[in-house]
Amino acid sequence: MATTAATPTFAPPAAASYGQTGIWSWITTVDHKRIGALYLYTALFFFLFGGLEAGMIRWQLALPNQHIVTAEQYNQLFTMHGTTMVFLAIMPLSAAFFNFLIPLQIGARDVAFPRLNAFSYWVYVLGGTFMTVPIFFGNAPNGGWFGYAPLTTMPYSSGLNIDFWVMGLQILGISSLAAAFNFITTIINMRAPGMTLMRMPVFTWMSFVVQFLLILAFPAITIALVFLLFDRFFGTQFYEIAAGADPLLWQHLFWVFGHPEVYILILPAFGLVSEILPTFSRKPLFGYNVVIYSGIMIGFLGFGVWAHHMFAVGMGATADTVFALTTMLIGVPTGVKIFNWIATMWGGQIRFAAPMKFAIGLIALFTIGGISGVMHSSPPADLQQTDTYFVVAHFHYVLFGGSIMGILGGIYFYFPKITGRYMSETMGTWHFWTTFIAMNLTFFPMHFSGMLGMPRRIYTYDAGQGWDTFNLISSIGTAMLILSTLIFVINFLKSRKSGAIAPNDAWGAGTLEWSIPSPPPDYNFAEIPVVTSRYPLWDLKHPERTAGIAHSAPDIMTITDAHAVPVHEETGHKTAAELGIPMPFNTVKPLIAAAALVTMFSGLLFMHKDQFAVAMTITIGSAALFVGTLYAWLTSPLE
Repeated sequence: MATTAATPTFAPPAAASYGQTGIWSWITTVDHKRIGALYLYTALFFFLFGGLEAGMIRWQLALPNQHIVTAEQYNQLFTMHGTTMVFLAIMPLSAAFFNFLIPLQIGARDVAFPRLNAFSYWVYVLGGTFMTVPIFFGNAPNGGWFGYAPLTTMPYSSGLNIDFWVMGLQILGISSLAAAFNFITTIINMRAPGMTLMRMPVFTWMSFVVQFLLILAFPAITIALVFLLFDRFFGTQFYEIAAGADPLLWQHLFWVFGHPEVYILILPAFGLVSEILPTFSRKPLFGYNVVIYSGIMIGFLGFGVWAHHMFAVGMGATADTVFALTTMLIGVPTGVKIFNWIATMWGGQIRFAAPMKFAIGLIALFTIGGISGVMHSSPPADLQQTDTYFVVAHFHYVLFGGSIMGILGGIYFYFPKITGRYMSETMGTWHFWTTFIAMNLTFFPMHFSGMLGMPRRIYTYDAGQGWDTFNLISSIGTAMLILSTLIFVINFLKSRKSGAIAPNDAWGAGTLEWSIPSPPPDYNFAEIPVVTSRYPLWDLKHPERTAGIAHSAPDIMTITDAHAVPVHEETGHKTAAELGIPMPFNTVKPLIAAAALVTMFSGLLFMHKDQFAVAMTITIGSAALFVGTLYAWLTSPLE
């Protein structure tokens, strides 16, 4: 087995978390699977919350001249809807799969740094709470999810609203970066023997690319937010136009982050679909190498297209031409994946289970979003469409039709591995079709209202402009989406308790995570497997499916029943102690460190009330607690 980055100190086997119950075991857990489950439950909560915000927006816009909410409440709703869905729902839902799946897919017992993993989760949930709670007090962020400066500086946004957004995103950035370094280290150093890079499952590969995107993209928005923070709290003039600041500085810094962020959101869904399609087509993924290289190319080109968000700001013909060409070019590796997925299904023995339906739904809906995205690569066309509902339709087909459909498919696919039970196939089918129909009913009419000139971010509108019918249809579609999500919630909660029992290999898949029990024990593998090809389980059970794939050994693979977890008749799976496998300590220190970090930022809020002493006391005290907790963390037995 490959070595980790540092030699860890392990706790005695008795300290393992497997079999522990109660809230405290979840608060102190460092098990990557439990942390993945925490990410899943928390992100689904924020997804529901963001969906309710969208429901309020569509209620307000269903008919002309409505006053369901005030203009200020509407600003807070659409700002928090975008922020919640991007930073608190879709990204963390992807992180749930990163946490749960990556070690299982590469044959590892845990991530490289289990406590850092727990820390990243607690920073996320506390940071998300920090940004979300103010909406109940009328102080939620209200400057749009991309917070253009100087409109978000003190002269134009003097309340606490933008402060919660600026500091909340900084907090969430710390969570994302901590997780990214952890997963990169895990994938590079902890793969099982024989698990070469080109034998890794596609989901792990796409996750690998995403971690580099996070590390390279987040510094740009961090700089932008630090500048804005200093302008708001300390009187600097980074965005003060009268003092000579560039009015486009924020836009460039934000979109250098913002467009790679699109691929941070979509690539994990691509990875999940690339696991689902081969399983339910009963044949290997067509063009595995091409899918991997195209994912890498998407990540690379994603940093060269940001200014297509700025075609209307007057950059000049040369800049517009360069970014138009790069935007057209990035459509090539993206389109390649579509053809690979279709070729995977072609000639396969397809089983249309719920995960497969959502995977096919992604292909159809993301293709529509991709086509409208290519339209935006043309500056003349973009000038007509920018800041209209046509753009709203485009990015919802990408993020809902792409990311959310892929993630929902992933939940149905991996639910048996996570819980040991199947979700209801009947309810899953109802969920898919209501979601598919409602999604198109909600967002497709926005193309037409946008082409008729309906601007984004408007609070209300007069009748007779040609938008009335399209807005009403979109609002009806949103009501259907809420209904379809309710079906999913009922299915999810009911299946956790009473779903049909799932075997280890619930769907007949070919990758390592399906070789161990469902749900997996805390140590994952009783014996680390040796991998000799891309689909280890198919080598064992269906060698005819992988006959055309190169293997490193004539015996095809060395994972056998000996690598499965021994079963204890009385207690189920044997514990780590019975197998002599050392496991890491559970600890509450990551939570304390995360709470101190969030409190440290919160102290700055008092500076606006001229309570400098209070602000410094809270900030410095929290910083001291944070440093002290880190010292205790680093000097105690590690993972």
